[in-house]
Amino acid sequence: MEARGATAGALVSSDGEEETAKMTAAPTKDQPQTKSKMEKIFGFRKEDLASWSSLVALLNRPTDPASLGIFRCLFGLLMAIDVTQERGLSHLDYKYLDGAPVCRFPLFNFLQPLPLDWMYLVYVVMFLGALGIMLGCFYRLSCLMFISTYWYIFFLDKTAWNNHSYLYGLIGFQLTLMDGNRYWSIDGLRRPSIRNAHVPLWNYTVLRAQIFIVYFIAGIKKLDADWVEGYSMSYLAHHWLFDPFKLILPVELVNLLVVHGGGLVLDLTAGYLLFFDATRPYGFFFVSYFHCMNSQLFSIGMFSYTMLATSPLFCYPNWPRRFFARFPAFLLAVLPLTSTEPQPSTSCVYTEIHSTSTQRQEAPPVAKSSKLRLKHKLGAIFTILYIIEQFFLPYSHFITKGYNNWTNGLYGYSWDMMVHSRSHQHVKITYKDGKTGEIGFLNPGVFTQSRRWKDHGDMLKQYATCLNRFLPRYNISDPEIYFDIWVSINERFQQRIFDPRVDIVKADWSPFQPNTWLMPLLVDLSQWRTKFQEIEGSLDNQTEIVFIADFPGLHLENFVSEDLVNTSIHVLQGNVNVEVVGEKKNYTLQPGEQIKVPAGAYHKVYTVSEDPSCYMYIYVNTTETALQENFTKLFELQERIRNGTETEPLPPELQPLIAADSDEGSEVANATDPIVQLFLKRQRRMKEVKKRREASVLERLERFAVKKYYTIRRGFLMTAIAMRNLLVGLPPLEQLTREVAFANMKEPQTETNQDERLKDEVGHGEL
Repeated sequence: MEARGATAGALVSSDGEEETAKMTAAPTKDQPQTKSKMEKIFGFRKEDLASWSSLVALLNRPTDPASLGIFRCLFGLLMAIDVTQERGLSHLDYKYLDGAPVCRFPLFNFLQPLPLDWMYLVYVVMFLGALGIMLGCFYRLSCLMFISTYWYIFFLDKTAWNNHSYLYGLIGFQLTLMDGNRYWSIDGLRRPSIRNAHVPLWNYTVLRAQIFIVYFIAGIKKLDADWVEGYSMSYLAHHWLFDPFKLILPVELVNLLVVHGGGLVLDLTAGYLLFFDATRPYGFFFVSYFHCMNSQLFSIGMFSYTMLATSPLFCYPNWPRRFFARFPAFLLAVLPLTSTEPQPSTSCVYTEIHSTSTQRQEAPPVAKSSKLRLKHKLGAIFTILYIIEQFFLPYSHFITKGYNNWTNGLYGYSWDMMVHSRSHQHVKITYKDGKTGEIGFLNPGVFTQSRRWKDHGDMLKQYATCLNRFLPRYNISDPEIYFDIWVSINERFQQRIFDPRVDIVKADWSPFQPNTWLMPLLVDLSQWRTKFQEIEGSLDNQTEIVFIADFPGLHLENFVSEDLVNTSIHVLQGNVNVEVVGEKKNYTLQPGEQIKVPAGAYHKVYTVSEDPSCYMYIYVNTTETALQENFTKLFELQERIRNGTETEPLPPELQPLIAADSDEGSEVANATDPIVQLFLKRQRRMKEVKKRREASVLERLERFAVKKYYTIRRGFLMTAIAMRNLLVGLPPLEQLTREVAFANMKEPQTETNQDERLKDEVGHGEL
């Protein structure tokens, strides 16, 4: 894809270009004065691709190590932080608690977590490896320490997979094979022979190609119709980050043009913008703005900062020298080297260029390379094969058919970032005792801390197998496990994703065969999404709606909560038979017909047509409506109390409204009326949200720093406890309890209900 090396970069004058070019070769004879247009744009000549030996020489061309050394340092720092954050060191004891009955989802079933204290040791090794990468200290060993533990943890839990975690592992693997410790490293201080030494061009080529692939393939995946039409991430348009765009565009166009259109164009073009000198400043601006927004939109850990750290890799490799040379002289002792003459390295191939004629300057030069060694050829082979593999892997789902669901493959290596959004309306797990035939139901998510199993057949198989292993402890013999999972993807109908009639324990599954119990996505009904918006726009704020699609021969069993009055079923397509269980009555409905179903009772909806049926539930949550009306009255009363216009004495249950402006929070505890208590909780929460939104930049930074401090603090204290346990054994239980309580200490100003989301407020029931 790219092999520009030292002659490809931005933010540099023509003098800088000549200076960098001089560093890429050993002393030469009759250095050519001009470059072809191709060489100016791409950094190499077509002759460099004419033969295998010339290609090997090109990929091993000596290149300034400065940019690679700075990236190595930044990547190691970000990964050290990531260990305590997204890798989960701060809550490791919750995830791998010894003896807890937990269903896990490793890539290979033989992979199991170590005992808890040993898992902490794994994280210590990974953290030390990241620090070693950052410092360039025992670099190769540090890289091996990092990637061995990182990939072990990565493969141990498929439910935590995502694209950027996969990317971290890839970059760690790449750095292991590269000479990343040639610049600004402790190894360079220990070994003068490698300090400030050239690195082969393929070190940069692989990293640049990897980042190009991340952007470009993500853009290709966004050519999906759902993304182009604005259904994938429509909720993002309501985020405050897009408020400036709403000043000139309606929300619908912000969603279509800015969120989806802008994301598509940026991903498709970012790699090219960063690649070429003329467009690189624009690329820097757009990708930096993009990643800064993502850091606020999503909880994606260090990903935004890691991608920001990769952008300078596309600049001239000597940019750190020119950057740090501008610092005061007294700081140069601790800053990276600013000298402009890297020393030769055996990892590179040096070229002598001779002119064929001393009289004719326009005569083409003849390049003669130094002897090609085996490691030079291996570096070139690795570069070519790795780039091919990375282009192929996102489209390799025709091989791993068992991992394909409504979306292809295991999420995490396809770069289909944010292309699909899902909502789950109904999840039912049914077990059947293999001996007695007794049927029962399980709480969705029992024995697991993850929710991703709902969308992936391979994880559902692992979950069912695990339940089959645990349930005999509760006197359920040889259990059969059935799942009825309703999902909407990209605002389509809610529909089943797996066949509810199949016992998943006994069902066949292979990573290389299609999943036979996967229900097809009803893409033919996608055009109904426009109609959904029209129907929803015609309803008032108290009325809610759920759109359902089902397959012939199947039925939906549903319980309507007593809170939901005026619940009715409207048929949009196909024929259904509605059975009201309590009344023992059946009603057949055709498109355009509707029926009211009783609250507080079960009913079943059978699809009796040859084609899938489509219908919708329309209902009003009377409890929530009444609650909102009471909140409005209490708010008006509170306003009258504040401005002194309330003349009537308040009854005792309303007295806490008088003290509601205090910050103590005691008025909530003193409230005896549950409605008043909920109202005060909501008011306090709204006040906290307003205070956070209106906080200054310094206050936000302080809040962020304090939160991260206590998170990191807990991770390190729990690690210290685990290391002590491994070295000297477990202490008495009372001492261990005190130590864990000290590690769990929170910020003194943090209120106990800071993270509450009004869990006890009444919401609409699950349909």
